[in-house]
Amino acid sequence: MNISQFMEKHYKHYNARETLDAAKAYKKHMDDGNKMLVSLAGAMSTGELGIILARMIRAGKVHAISCTAANLEEDIFNLIEHNNYKYLPNYYCLTPEQELEIRDEGYNRVTDTAIPEDVFRILQGEMLKLWNEAGAEGKSYFPYEYMYKLIRSGVLVPHYQIPPEHSWLLAACEMNIPVFVPGYEDSTLGNIFAAMVIAKEVPHHNVIRTGTDQMQHLVEWYLKTQKDASIGFFQIGGGIAGDFAICAVPLIVQDLELKDTKLWSFFAQITDATTSYGGYSGAVPNEKITWYKLDIDAPRFNIHSDATIVAPLIFAYVLGD
Repeated sequence: MNISQFMEKHYKHYNARETLDAAKAYKKHMDDGNKMLVSLAGAMSTGELGIILARMIRAGKVHAISCTAANLEEDIFNLIEHNNYKYLPNYYCLTPEQELEIRDEGYNRVTDTAIPEDVFRILQGEMLKLWNEAGAEGKSYFPYEYMYKLIRSGVLVPHYQIPPEHSWLLAACEMNIPVFVPGYEDSTLGNIFAAMVIAKEVPHHNVIRTGTDQMQHLVEWYLKTQKDASIGFFQIGGGIAGDFAICAVPLIVQDLELKDTKLWSFFAQITDATTSYGGYSGAVPNEKITWYKLDIDAPRFNIHSDATIVAPLIFAYVLGD
């Protein structure tokens, strides 16, 4: 019995049924020749979702990514420093003194995984070269474009510590899909970039294109892509990665007044957030109809579970595993 057959046999009710229904609808969306944007919040890269997300990208099941800057950089951290990570299965009962010991040993903890600070400095040196090259040439690039430049330069290849097919960012680079990264400053490399500008190691902030510039890039991608296909939205977690990207359609419809634009035609979210006053990450999908984000006929799914468990199952189903 393969994964798809197992899900069809056992996933009958509650979140299990919602998971299977979302997987079936995602697969149909692809079979009908449509496109999909996937948003990544949380620490999915450190959780090694790239093992299967990279397959999805290479198989043409994902056509754009919107992610936190932490997910952008942590995929590369994992690619070049994986063997030096520490795994902490007892993370939920660490004392403050043990946390301090982890810090003083040169690690930063993400739940059950401690990332060595050395990897930040490896990336800092390489990114500093790229930022300054752009500054000297009077050019500006999106965060993901700098990562693509770094990957394509080949300088990281000798440092690879996992199979390259397990990196979702390598897959995205190979397929040349856009990666929208709102809130770049909320990341290790974003902090390093700001520090380098303050220290005058980088000439100015403008070598990285702004958030509103990224929104324009997303809108232009959406308008071009929707000419030939409907576009779905698969959201992992909540926060800025999802909220930023899904707003592209109401911007087009309400602010640019392009009324004939297709709305997002599929929506699924995996979240542990629940509906509450002001908590948008837990809002049910129907609320998005009121914002011109979703069409009333769009398949809509809200899965209350752990994305590190559910997303690989859905992706495996879509891939036919």
